[in-house]
Amino acid sequence: MKQVLCALILLCTLDTIKGQPLPEHNLSAKQLPIVWDEGHHLGNGMIGALIWHNKKNLRFSLDRADLWDERPAVDFKNMNYQWVYQQVINNNYSVVQKFGDIPYEEIPYPTKIPGAALEFPIDSGAEISTDLLTATTNIKWHDGTELQIFVHAEKPIGVFRFKNLKQKITPNLIPPIYQTTDGGKAGNSVEGQSLQRLGYKQGKIKSFNNGLSYVQKGSLGFKYHVQVNWIENEDELFGIWSIASSAEKISDANEACQSALNSGFDELFSSHKAWWQAFWSRSSIHLPENNLEKQYYQEIYKLGSTARKGSPPISLQAIWTADNGKLPPWKGDFHHDLNTQLSYWPSYTSNHLDLSESFTDWLWAVRPENKRYTEAFFQVPGLNVPGVTTISGKPMGGWIQYSFSPSVSCWLAQHFYWQWKYSGNELFLQQQAYPYLKDVATFIENITYVKDGKRKILLSSSPEYFDNSIKAWFLDFTNYDLSLMRNALHMAIEGAEKLQYNEDVLRWKNLLQSLPALDVNETGLTVAPGQNLDESHRHIAQLMALHPLGTLNPDTDTNKAIIDKSLKRLEKMGTDWWTGYSFSWAACLYARAGKGDEAVKQLNIFERNFCLPNTFHANGDQRGGQYSKFKYRPFTLEGNLAFAQGVHELLIQSHQGYIKLFPAIPKAWRNISFEKLRTEGAFLVSAEMKEGRVTKLRIESTNNETLKIELQEPLFELKSGKSVNGSYTRIMSSGEVIEF
Repeated sequence: MKQVLCALILLCTLDTIKGQPLPEHNLSAKQLPIVWDEGHHLGNGMIGALIWHNKKNLRFSLDRADLWDERPAVDFKNMNYQWVYQQVINNNYSVVQKFGDIPYEEIPYPTKIPGAALEFPIDSGAEISTDLLTATTNIKWHDGTELQIFVHAEKPIGVFRFKNLKQKITPNLIPPIYQTTDGGKAGNSVEGQSLQRLGYKQGKIKSFNNGLSYVQKGSLGFKYHVQVNWIENEDELFGIWSIASSAEKISDANEACQSALNSGFDELFSSHKAWWQAFWSRSSIHLPENNLEKQYYQEIYKLGSTARKGSPPISLQAIWTADNGKLPPWKGDFHHDLNTQLSYWPSYTSNHLDLSESFTDWLWAVRPENKRYTEAFFQVPGLNVPGVTTISGKPMGGWIQYSFSPSVSCWLAQHFYWQWKYSGNELFLQQQAYPYLKDVATFIENITYVKDGKRKILLSSSPEYFDNSIKAWFLDFTNYDLSLMRNALHMAIEGAEKLQYNEDVLRWKNLLQSLPALDVNETGLTVAPGQNLDESHRHIAQLMALHPLGTLNPDTDTNKAIIDKSLKRLEKMGTDWWTGYSFSWAACLYARAGKGDEAVKQLNIFERNFCLPNTFHANGDQRGGQYSKFKYRPFTLEGNLAFAQGVHELLIQSHQGYIKLFPAIPKAWRNISFEKLRTEGAFLVSAEMKEGRVTKLRIESTNNETLKIELQEPLFELKSGKSVNGSYTRIMSSGEVIEF
């Protein structure tokens, strides 16, 4: 009876833990932001808005994820991997630099382009707050005027409602300025080139009764349509905006606005709120450090705002393109040497597999295009992906060592692997994950060659080490490329074994055995044979095996020594030339090494030094160079979302085939809890620590799988009453729950 009562009490207690942010996690300020990249942000994966005050007007910067100019700039004629190798060997590298740099730096397209803006003639004397729970921005003016704004969670519309207006205000639709007499300034890829360099003929705004419409023609037949409609009622103004692109009927923007107006504000808000409440119910965490807990919820909010099934993947700025008359930093593209990968790191553990699936859906959709690129540039079968791509997966150029790296698809393949491992979906493994992994393994088999019994590669690199010089190419494997290729084969072997493709298992095992081991010396993991980490560097690519790949773990004395030396080397070189995402990534690395205090230090530095007031990751140190000599502020998202994964790595890990509970908790953290964090094997885990001891643990299986978990202290399984300490294994069926 006592055991049953304890079980009921625990169940009730866990059920009352709400998977949602609290009011103290909201973004709020006593005055409206006055620059676009500090605006309060709203979005649904496809459309987004930034809310700020532009001189004398309240401004909504409107955006849509698929607004792209895809005119090609890279010419593959007589350019391929073998040709690059010959230029490196012949010390004739300037022609290679031109091949990658000129298209990216001097030609304004291909690029992400902005949508438009809405402005309202109202003063800036107001307080602003964005409620994470309902993804709604609320503004209250000193004269009593109020405004609610949200981007509907499921519909392609933005909604706004003014109340208690003291005077009539009318929305004004402001298009981007695509045409001027001077043609625009060139600029560069970081600060952004002028929009006028795209050469568009300026679209026209049409006005009608309580509505405005704007159609902008782009290139290659592309165009987009911005629509806003509103209803005025005494002291209220209720309006809807929408953006449609050539990807759908242009008239859809008008239809979406009219339909939403007919539905009314309350009905729209109710369905929007329901989606976000379901989103927040998927998982939750509680940390002893309030600033980190708030930042964590801000990052998960960004994930819910920028990722959605059926929408394009998260690009550098996603649905918050620069609203400053320029192209976005780095053209707002898809960088696959770090940026897209880090952006989806937290989606698996936070139990949002529907959002991470949007990434693998896109990778699968552009796979034919990527195969054409692989055949054209590398001239071998299999699959690789350009390191910098357009929305349709086409190469954009840039520093060629990374934009045409031979290991990009190896890293991207990990997201197919994770989607399978965290969901347990064997059909997905059979239909998408393994075919993708097999294509990648086939590429590895053909891009490498055997010499003296081991495989080699013509050219290898480590992201942005030695920047864009000829020294950035290595004539042997870098640890970055090698760790990615080795891990891709590990994943392919595991997938083939699960599907009982025995011939493939043998093929990939033989290929893996023919690859060399990672290069290690007295400094730990090197950049490449003969090249230690000899400078502070933002890409921590030499430690890929520790995180995110998880193929090197501190589970043996030998491995622990390698990891400790590698981290000491990292510390010795310092953070002078790190950007914000470096600290988020370093937090994950320290957590994997079991060093919780060091991991939390990195998270705190990121939160305090590398974020703008609206929590956007600004790349450079915003406190005058306290931790980095990079002081600029181009906004990108990967550092934000990697921060959330850094928190997850402190709380739970499962990459070694078993669950580690609280594997990297700082010494000072005594009271922690989380609910429904997802692990590999498709388990949902809830746990609580009080005064340094685990007091509650609940594990739910969402698949028929064997649970393996390590417990550092005795716990009692409530159903059986048995004491459990150390390793615990149990076969679980889908829907089964175990409580301790």
